[in-house]
This record gives sequence, C-alpha cells and structure tokens, in this order.
Amino acid sequence: MDLEELIKKVEENTKRLDSHLEEIKKNGNNISHNDKRIQQNSYALEILKDYKTESKRLFIILIIVLSMWFLTIGYLVYVLNDTGTLEETTTQEISDVETINGGVVNKGDINYGESETDSQNQN
Repeated sequence: MDLEELIKKVEENTKRLDSHLEEIKKNGNNISHNDKRIQQNSYALEILKDYKTESKRLFIILIIVLSMWFLTIGYLVYVLNDTGTLEETTTQEISDVETINGGVVNKGDINYGESETDSQNQN
C-alpha cells in the first residue's frame, strides 16, 4: 500500500466519522427533546392526579354540606309544625255529680279559681 492510498482511506474514514458524529448529535438533541417531553408529561400526569384527589375531597365535602343542609331544613319544618299544634284537654261538665273519673267530689267543695278565704267570705 502506498502512502496515498492510506491517506485516501484515512480521509474516507474521517468523513464517515464526521457523518456519524453529526447523526449522534442529532440523536442526542432528539433524546434531550424527548426527555423534556417525558418530564412535561410526568408533570401533567402529576397535576392530573392531584386534581383527581382534590375533586374527590371536594365531592365528599359537598355531600356532607348538602346532607347537613337537608337535615337543618327538615328540623326547621318539624319545629315549625310542632309549635302550631295545641294540646288537647278534656273537660267535663260538673252538675250535681258525686264522682269525676273515679274520684269522690262532695257537692259544694268545688272552687272555681277562688281561694279558701274567698269562699269563706262569701258564706
């Protein structure tokens, strides 16, 4: 082999090496670009996961608040309806009756809101 042939082979190999280096640089840029995209995707997934857990919490809080609101409304309706009812009292006419509900009452012992001293003053 001549020196010229060796120089030609070395030049061809350096050209090949240069082309391979350029491809490696391109691939390296693509890899770094893909790494950035993967990191962005992981950040997006992390944000979505956080959003999902936060929405679950808010849904549970909403259910609790609505149930408390319905219970309050129900209690208010119950209280307002309860105060509108009157107690029923049973009355019995007394006219020359010896007993009321099994108890003995003597005639003349009934005072209608009068004290004993008032009834004695009238006699």
